[in-house]
Amino acid sequence: MISFQQALAAVRQRASPQPDVLLAADAALGHVLAEDLIATEALPGFDNAAMDGFALHDAHLALPPGTPIALHGVQAAGDARFTLGAAACRIMTGAVVPEGTATVVPVEEATVHSAADGSQTFVLNAPASAGLHIRRTGEDVQAGTAVLAAGTRLQPQHRMLLAALGISEVRVRAPAKAAVLCTGAELVDDNAALADGQIRNSNGPYLRATLPAMGAQVGLYRSVPDSAADYAEAVRAAEQAGCRIILSTGAVSMGVFDFVPEALRTLGAEVVFHKLQMRPGKPTLFAVLPSGALLFGLPGNPMSCAVGARFFVQAALRQMQGLPPEQPLRAMLQAPVRKKPGWTLIQKAALAVSDDAQLQLRVLAGQESFRIQPFAQANAWAVLPESDTALDAGRVLDCYPLQPRLMEWPCVPASA
Repeated sequence: MISFQQALAAVRQRASPQPDVLLAADAALGHVLAEDLIATEALPGFDNAAMDGFALHDAHLALPPGTPIALHGVQAAGDARFTLGAAACRIMTGAVVPEGTATVVPVEEATVHSAADGSQTFVLNAPASAGLHIRRTGEDVQAGTAVLAAGTRLQPQHRMLLAALGISEVRVRAPAKAAVLCTGAELVDDNAALADGQIRNSNGPYLRATLPAMGAQVGLYRSVPDSAADYAEAVRAAEQAGCRIILSTGAVSMGVFDFVPEALRTLGAEVVFHKLQMRPGKPTLFAVLPSGALLFGLPGNPMSCAVGARFFVQAALRQMQGLPPEQPLRAMLQAPVRKKPGWTLIQKAALAVSDDAQLQLRVLAGQESFRIQPFAQANAWAVLPESDTALDAGRVLDCYPLQPRLMEWPCVPASA
C-alpha cells in the first residue's frame, strides 16, 4: 500500500493537460484559461467624467469663488466629443470630456443662476483644482496588458471584464469528458420499491452532480452488471464516447464479486495503485488504459466513493486543466481526536469562523463510511495525518471544502 500523498502525486504524474479550444465568452464560464488574456483596448477608452457637474477650461481655474461663469451646452453620456468654448458646459457621469477641459466640478460644489432670457451662469463655492473628477484613458486597463493569467477559472466577475473590453471569444482548456459506471446487482437507480437486499444507487447521482464542479462533463452514465466482461465492455464504450476519465463504483475490494482488477487486466491497463493507507477509501484503485484514459475504481461505500472523487479525481482534473495542486485551508481543531497510527484519515467536518476571525474545525460524529447523513451536514474534510495518534484541541490541521472551490484562495503566511 502507498500513502495518501504518494497516491495524489501518482495521479498528477499520469494526468496530461487537455487541449485548448476557442469558446464564446458566455460558453467559457467555468472553464480555465489556456493562455494569458491580453487587452486589445484601453479601459476607459476615453477620458470621461466621474461625476455629474460642470466642465471647466484653464481660464476658469484662475477665477475666484463667486465669479459668475457662463454656462452653455450639455455633454451627455454617449454624445460625440465637442470642444469647450469660452463658456463652461454641463457634463454627465460617463460622458466624454470635451476638448479643452481642465477639470470637472461636481454639481454639489457650484450654484447655478438662471436669467430671464433663459441664459445660465454658475459660481464656484470653493476654488477649483485642475484634473479632478476625470477618469483617464486606460486608468483601469491599458491596451496591450495581460488582464487575466492562464490558469484562471472564468467566473461572472471575469465576464464583466471581457464585455467591457469587447472580448467575445477566449481560449480555454477543453473540459474533460468523464464516464460514471456503477456496479452492483443490489443497486436500484430509481425510486421504485426495494426488494429484499436492494439499495438505492446514491454514488452515481453524487458523482454526476459533483463532476461538473470539478470541470468535467459527464459523457456516459451507466449501470453495469456484475461481471468482468460487462465491466470491460462498459469501459470500452466510455473510451469510444471520448471519455478521458472514467469513474466506476464498487467491485474493487477483496470479495468474490470484486471483478474490476480482473477486467482491467483483460483491457491491458496499467494499475498504478490499488489499496491505500487511508480511510475511508482503502480499496481505491487507479489505472491508466492503453488509450491514455484515466480510470478510478472507487469503493462502493458512499464516503469512500466521495473521498476518492474529491481528492484523486479532482487532482487529475486540476492537472488536466493546467491548474496547480489544490492548497488546503488551515484550521484549528476544536476538540481532541484520537486515531490509529499508520493511516491518513479523511474526516467529515464542520468549518466555521470564530469571533476572533480564526478558522475552527470540528470533526463530526458518524465517521463510518456508510453514513450519508453526517456528510449532508458537513462543509469540509479534515485530514488527520498518518503518523499521529492523538490530536489535541488547538492543533492546526489541513482541511478542504467539502466540494471543490471554483476560485483559488491565496494562502497568507502567519506572521512571525
